[in-house]
Amino acid sequence: MTQFSFYVTHTHLSFLLISAQVIISGLFSDSLCCSPQLWAHPGRDVNLEKLEQESCVDGWEFSQDVYLSTIVTEWNLVCEDDWKAPLTISLFFVGVLVGSFVSGQLSDRFGRKNVLFVTMGMQTGFSFLQIFSKNFEMFTVLFVLVGMGQISNYVAAFVLGTEILGKSVRIIFSTLGVCIFYAFGFMTLPLFAYFIRDWRMLLLALTVPGVLCAALWWFIPESPRWLISQGRLKEAEVIIRKAAQMNGIVAPSTIFESSELQDLSSEKQQSHSILDLLRTRNIRMVTVMSIILWMTISVGYFGLSLDTPNLHGDIYVNCFLSAVVEVPAYVLAWLLLQHLPRRYSMATALFLGGSVLLFVQLVPPGLYYLATILVMVGKFGVTAAFSMVYVYTAELYPTVVRNMGVGVSSTASRLGSILSPYFVYLGAYDRFLPYILMGSLTILTAILTLFLPESFGTPLPDTIDQMLRVKGIKYRQTPGHTRMLKDGEESSAVLKSTAL
Repeated sequence: MTQFSFYVTHTHLSFLLISAQVIISGLFSDSLCCSPQLWAHPGRDVNLEKLEQESCVDGWEFSQDVYLSTIVTEWNLVCEDDWKAPLTISLFFVGVLVGSFVSGQLSDRFGRKNVLFVTMGMQTGFSFLQIFSKNFEMFTVLFVLVGMGQISNYVAAFVLGTEILGKSVRIIFSTLGVCIFYAFGFMTLPLFAYFIRDWRMLLLALTVPGVLCAALWWFIPESPRWLISQGRLKEAEVIIRKAAQMNGIVAPSTIFESSELQDLSSEKQQSHSILDLLRTRNIRMVTVMSIILWMTISVGYFGLSLDTPNLHGDIYVNCFLSAVVEVPAYVLAWLLLQHLPRRYSMATALFLGGSVLLFVQLVPPGLYYLATILVMVGKFGVTAAFSMVYVYTAELYPTVVRNMGVGVSSTASRLGSILSPYFVYLGAYDRFLPYILMGSLTILTAILTLFLPESFGTPLPDTIDQMLRVKGIKYRQTPGHTRMLKDGEESSAVLKSTAL
């Protein structure tokens, strides 16, 4: 990997904090309330359902076997207030939903780099302020703002890396570069939580990576593709020449030819909005199917992650295993993206994850570890699909609306994440019901994926017109939508802004 690519891949260092913030909300709410009770062991002939229940009037004693201090113990979120603790997860994802909706348009308007670092500071700053929360309401409001900043810098960093790197490095960045850091953060969380069992001190430790990432401002450039789409050719040329110098490549005397930028100039004169994602039949079908795909994958991924405490065994070990299984999933996703078509790779991973989850209900009651293994295999398949869907979606949309396309798809993903806790809660009625629902939805989505356009082996589109001529669309298209570029061939402007 080149030195220039090395700097770009480090845009996701702060994802240790990101992954920790999501999971830590679940750890806060998993406390054991031990309140004094007046009861005796009755005989078998006593109808317990008719006994009156008395509210706790003597206060609470909380078990400290797992955690010393959580927001549950801090503000007594038990009994009639027990609904507040799990609500933090849903409200965090509401913030992520809002951030997903606005981050794409902000990044397309103000630039990938600016939005990346502003929202990274937003996430880190509000996470730090959570430490000084005086009550549950203050903590929750700050948690919503953290969610907004989290997804905004995630999407901006992902699109920045996608646009600034060459094809081979772009795939490594989008799978291993992004996701491995996420998995490392996930694996580090139970280690931190095991030794730091006070929620305020733990949260303080988890804000450090975001502060360290501020130094990357001087190493990461703006996206040349975005600068070109905005007509800022001189700035783009400076970045390209610097990249060529860092990589030991001699840049040509003339970077851009006027004829090569004709399409981009015409696009610059137009104003693009979220409605452009529905402008034509082709892009409309891609957008609708992407929304369904992202939502289902998110339900499966976060549903399985949040269900980890319900598995048999130690909660710290299970959390660690749930993170470890993501590493081979990301490696597999990288290999599939390198050598096989996108939609077939996605469909295979989803079908594997969905099928295994459906088999969980067939495991005999005594074989707890077999059920845990099947759940981890299901997490493996869904995680691999989650890793590939970012690359796939970014390749389908053109530069002028790419961030909006990924942002809208990510918004749909957040809707799925908001719903995911309720899939887990269905386990109170039937332990296997969450797995049946998540498995069935995942398999149906695997079938839907086969109808998406195929982007494997094609250059990234820069304009909406180019996107309309993408090959591999299985639904009806007119002859005018036939792609004019040959397979594997990119315009000179695209090559110069990525290969260098």
